[in-house]
Amino acid sequence: MIETQNVAILIVSGLVALSIFSSLLSFRIGAPLLLVFLCVGLVAGEDGLGRIRFDDVHAAYMIGNVALAIILFDSGFHTSVKAFRAALWPAMALATGGVVFTTAVVAVPVHYLLGFNWLEAGLMGAILSSTDAAAVFFLLRVGGIHVRDRVRATLEVESGSNDPMAIFLTLALVGLVSAKGAVSPVGIGLDFIAEFGIGAVSGMFGGGLIVLAVNKMGFERGLQPLAALSLAMVLFAATGVLHGSGFLAVYIAGLVAGNARISAPETMRRFQDGLTWLAQIVMFLTLGLLATPSEFPPFAWSSLAVAVALIFVARPLAAWICLLPYGFNRNETAFVAWVGLRGSVSVLLSIVPMVVGLPHGRVYFIVAFLVVLVSLGLQGWTIGAVARFLGQIVPKRIGPVERMELEIPGARHELVSYRIVADSLVARGQRLPRWAEPSLVVRDDKSYSAHAAGHLKSGDTVYLFARPERVPNLDRLFASAAPVAEADARFFGDFALEPGIHMKDLALSYGLPVAEADYDLSVAHWLVRELGHDPGIGDRTGLGEVELIVRAMDWDDQISEIGLAVEHTRIDAPRLPVFQSRTELRAMLKRWMRRTK
Repeated sequence: MIETQNVAILIVSGLVALSIFSSLLSFRIGAPLLLVFLCVGLVAGEDGLGRIRFDDVHAAYMIGNVALAIILFDSGFHTSVKAFRAALWPAMALATGGVVFTTAVVAVPVHYLLGFNWLEAGLMGAILSSTDAAAVFFLLRVGGIHVRDRVRATLEVESGSNDPMAIFLTLALVGLVSAKGAVSPVGIGLDFIAEFGIGAVSGMFGGGLIVLAVNKMGFERGLQPLAALSLAMVLFAATGVLHGSGFLAVYIAGLVAGNARISAPETMRRFQDGLTWLAQIVMFLTLGLLATPSEFPPFAWSSLAVAVALIFVARPLAAWICLLPYGFNRNETAFVAWVGLRGSVSVLLSIVPMVVGLPHGRVYFIVAFLVVLVSLGLQGWTIGAVARFLGQIVPKRIGPVERMELEIPGARHELVSYRIVADSLVARGQRLPRWAEPSLVVRDDKSYSAHAAGHLKSGDTVYLFARPERVPNLDRLFASAAPVAEADARFFGDFALEPGIHMKDLALSYGLPVAEADYDLSVAHWLVRELGHDPGIGDRTGLGEVELIVRAMDWDDQISEIGLAVEHTRIDAPRLPVFQSRTELRAMLKRWMRRTK
């Protein structure tokens, strides 16, 4: 008995360790890390080198649900209110209408290629309709791909919030396929409203409860993140018992907790980062072990065709239609369409037909697994190249920064230390803002007060107090200079403008076509109005022959620096022949009407 337990522990811990060490190879060759975890499970399975037999679909489904709840709570915790607010409506359109549209389009090739009836084909479409939060968050945050704020926020909020819709559709269609009698569409609609309403309310209440417990209960610091996570899992299960969406509840609870003034936020973030990695590894390993590669060949070509229809037809059409009202340009829409990666959620949902004993239950799992392999391999491996091709990469304006943070319990400030590097702005004489007065300077292994140290020098380590939201501004002052390529310089314009200058002064200085009604507007206010949404670094709009570009934002999310390019930089080149914006469609319609007249 004891020996059997030791062998089981050895196998599980060995697989987790192998997955972790395989991440080094993944970063070296550029492979999507989650695809590597999935392949480790496949290699360890009964048809692989490990010969591990695992076919308990109920255990796999439970493990997947728990892991997904942890991932979604962490996703919400790391999503800022600013990003959520900026991307709310386009992301919600993709998370609801996009899921339904994708389900309908994918059902067509499934019906004809796999011989499913239309309800069964719709179920397969629902299983494949959700983008994977773990894959998207990893590629956009950990993978080092820095795209424009609005596009990144839309993808992150969509991937974190579309799982409940896909899960609801899947369970509803499972009920329809297995139902003996007629099912009322009105009943399904009421179930949808109840599930999402209960999930949203529970998430807001639960998030507030988590903040209250962590801040007021006086837990030892090491127990605080455990208390928060355990309450999140209680919320997930309790919402499910109330017939609400537990996944929506934990995502909203994470969003509420992550944006509140919570005790020891950095401790919680570091703990959740590690636990989320563990959840992803365990979930992908479990799903990989559940698969049997010898069953793949009969379904390989049909699954590849479904994957092609999903990646190149269903997702692009859904992204274009859903984003059309929100002012996304062609290349932004194309990038959102390409980052519709399928992952663990699709494989997890494909287990449901097996759990309830539907006909073709194993086929759903095999097809979903193969489609996920294609999606992670094709889209995940090329996301960086596609972002650069579409002009969505925002160049870094600062280099590496050597920073250490120390949380102060009960205070609204952090103690932050920086080591001053030779080519930083501070080392070159830039004064610190008034709200960032140094408290201690370490120079040549000796400690000095700020007054005794005098001017800061290269090699000093400076300690100062700052509010957490202002720390990114300090990073710009203490960071080393970023290597500036010619393309990066063009991206941010030829020279800088103060955001407070008036449009009249700009018009007189450069002979630009500014309407007299806009003369008294500042350049920043005019730029925000023309963009039509909350600005982000890299956003741009034309003014006659020049282009105005958002170069930097301050801690209060206001534009702090504007670039001016003397000619349009065509960052969004190449100009794609598809994904026309609302303005372009309106112009095309007007031209067509003039020709017909």
